[in-house]
Amino acid sequence: MQLLSIPTAGNPPTSVDFLVVAGGGAGGRSVVGVLNGGGGGAGGMKTGTLSVSGTVTVTVGAGGAGTAAGQGSSGNASVFSSVSTTGGGFGNGLAVTAAGNGGSGGGASGASTGAVGTGVSGEGSDGGTGGPAGNFTGGGGGGKSEAGNTDGQGEGGDGAASSISGSSVTYAGGGGGGTNAVAPAGGGTGGGGAGGFAGGTQATEEGDNGTANLGGGGGGGGNGAAVTRTGGNGGSGVVIISYASSFDDLSTIAAGLTYSQTSSGGNKIYTFTSGTGSITF
Repeated sequence: MQLLSIPTAGNPPTSVDFLVVAGGGAGGRSVVGVLNGGGGGAGGMKTGTLSVSGTVTVTVGAGGAGTAAGQGSSGNASVFSSVSTTGGGFGNGLAVTAAGNGGSGGGASGASTGAVGTGVSGEGSDGGTGGPAGNFTGGGGGGKSEAGNTDGQGEGGDGAASSISGSSVTYAGGGGGGTNAVAPAGGGTGGGGAGGFAGGTQATEEGDNGTANLGGGGGGGGNGAAVTRTGGNGGSGVVIISYASSFDDLSTIAAGLTYSQTSSGGNKIYTFTSGTGSITF
């Protein structure tokens, strides 16, 4: 008698823990002899637990690009299934233009009358105001856990920590504002880039980039007394999901997604670092 093979039922997870961080905003450019750029806002950040089934979309948002020719750009949204986060707002680099709104808002340029960027409730914080005459320091970009300038004029707002990857990592820090001072305004913890400062070289006068896959804002361009300097690029975002190792691996992952799979504490952990596409549980 021939025995029939009976397929074994799959065992996909029905819920997962998630971290979704959008791309950070670019820092604002300096303006020759007038203004230092504001820091870029961090990408919006959300954590939680979500019910899942079937096929869902994952998108990792790129950071905004800084430029010396005009205003830098805001970061791009990250998505996991029904959860979406907002890209960070760009730092202000022009006297009459408001900084960008976003997951966290960008900082105003130094001595600017332009408005700061506002953050999205639950995702991040507002940017900081620009400094008065003197060093004309740009405002810090907002971070997940605090607004720009909270720790000092031009300092980027701090991000927030998550242990979903198996160890504690801080994400979504705001970029520091540019300054005419001889020391930079620091970026917020969580990948925010420091602002440019009067160091005498292009490398130190341009804003630092936000850290990739942390969603940090770019630092503002500094020391505009001689030339215009570029604000730093925002750092790209990240999507991480985690669920118990007793459940099946993901059954499909689109070729357009760059990812790694690890395990920690009895959980399977998927970290998506770039791209967009679908995954199936």
